[in-house]
Amino acid sequence: MKPIFNGKAIYNTAGKAGEYSKWACNFFTGGSNNCSYCYCKKGFMGRLWTTVPVLKKCFKDEEDAFRIFCLEMNKNIDNLRKEGLFFTFTSDPMLAETIGLTIRCVKEAVKNGVPVQILTKRSDFIPRLNKDEEFFKLNKKMIAFGFTLTGCDEMELGACPNMMRIFSMKLLHNMDYRTFASIEPIISVSNSLKMIELSREHCDLFKIGLMSGKTDYSVEELEKMAQTLQTDSNKYEFKFYLKESFLKAGNWDRSAFGKNSIDAAYNIFNN
Repeated sequence: MKPIFNGKAIYNTAGKAGEYSKWACNFFTGGSNNCSYCYCKKGFMGRLWTTVPVLKKCFKDEEDAFRIFCLEMNKNIDNLRKEGLFFTFTSDPMLAETIGLTIRCVKEAVKNGVPVQILTKRSDFIPRLNKDEEFFKLNKKMIAFGFTLTGCDEMELGACPNMMRIFSMKLLHNMDYRTFASIEPIISVSNSLKMIELSREHCDLFKIGLMSGKTDYSVEELEKMAQTLQTDSNKYEFKFYLKESFLKAGNWDRSAFGKNSIDAAYNIFNN
């Protein structure tokens, strides 16, 4: 087993985060999406949380953060080229305050053969990509854009509306980018199913998980959700990953949900 790498910018993930990617990059904490359910507002992270993104204290400034990112990327380049890099778990990488450093590091990663996944609740960043239009046009197969879709705008007051995120997903998918959706947390099973229905033709992969600390889910509703995924994924040709939290709720085995139910080893860039 290879040793865990825990750098200032890049690190090996574990637990629930590890079900998204083996490698991630965090530069900022906090953000203006103002999601009432956000796990970062709780526990240790809660003491650091602010309503605007703040650069982590281990960095002097954004130039220092970029320098450290490059050093850590080069140190782990072989694994990153194989497994990819995820942005980000402690903020939104596409906020006005964070997008500059995100895009700079995405470009550096891709230039070095590292595929990247970007997860956001924003829909207003696509015009920013036009500033580097030629680069993004030439490297579409190395960049996957993901959108958190809960269907609960009232719990994400500072984020872009879910429908706008789906519209942006459609635009990017039609431009031949890989796209994915984080159906996590499931706040309402019916809302989550609606988000999947509205985005399934534009989404290559759904990752689906429960809300931390929520224990009153109906197993029957979750089973209905899984059955709907199985049927629709065959019809609309998308993959879905049921997180361990979901499977544990019904004591289910992943293999029971059909050919389009993938495991954590699935690589969106290689499949």
